Amino acid sequence: MTASAEKYTRQTLLDVQPLTPSLFTLRTTRDTGFRFRAGQFARLGVTKADGSTVWRAYSMVSSPFDDFLEFFSIVVPDGEFTSELSRLQVGDSLLVDRQAFGYLTLDRFIDGRDLWLLSTGTGVAPFLSILQDFEVWEKFERIILVYSVREAKELAYQQLIAELAQRDYLAEVAHKLTFISIVTREQHPGSLNGRITTLIENGELERAAGVELCAEHSRVMLCGNPQMIEDTRALLKQRDMQLSLSRRPGQVAVETYW
Repeated sequence: MTASAEKYTRQTLLDVQPLTPSLFTLRTTRDTGFRFRAGQFARLGVTKADGSTVWRAYSMVSSPFDDFLEFFSIVVPDGEFTSELSRLQVGDSLLVDRQAFGYLTLDRFIDGRDLWLLSTGTGVAPFLSILQDFEVWEKFERIILVYSVREAKELAYQQLIAELAQRDYLAEVAHKLTFISIVTREQHPGSLNGRITTLIENGELERAAGVELCAEHSRVMLCGNPQMIEDTRALLKQRDMQLSLSRRPGQVAVETYW
């Protein structure tokens, strides 16, 4: 895939933080002309040793109002893009498409009382951006962030989530947020154990949230493992919850760039 120079900007890597051998975060400068809505993604490009450029899509973790861009990535073994990306050092260049993409944004929903953000792995990224934007706190009475990983060490951004309540502009609304972590391959204190779909089917997720997952009041965003998205959508359909489209507003929104 190629892109002309007019379609992307060259940004500088400001920070790289490895979380586990297979997970890392990275932060870059942000072009003053780059605009995005919380929940959208950018196309990032890395230049290989042979001069060719590889492009992949990554959701922004950062807020639309930050002067930097932050991303959350997994290292795919022998993956063409992440192998190159994980080798970058502070000061290196990263290409960023001038346009943001994606429809995992709050305008997918025209109503709703409770917002469920269901994520696996690095799929939590767009939800962190959404939670740093005041719009979501105005629009919904309850916000339930569900973050599922295989092992507890993969639970990223715990400090950011915990500190949302300390931000001045969220001080009076932070009580709306319920955070539920899920660890599937081990027991971890304070976390549920099991797949998201299993926890929906047996009612454990709703009990932990203290709110019903229903078509009347719930609006659901899904991001992460494609199988999780497919299986969860099927479960939600059984509860009369449909994908929200521009021609037919519904209760479910998904990200499909995987």
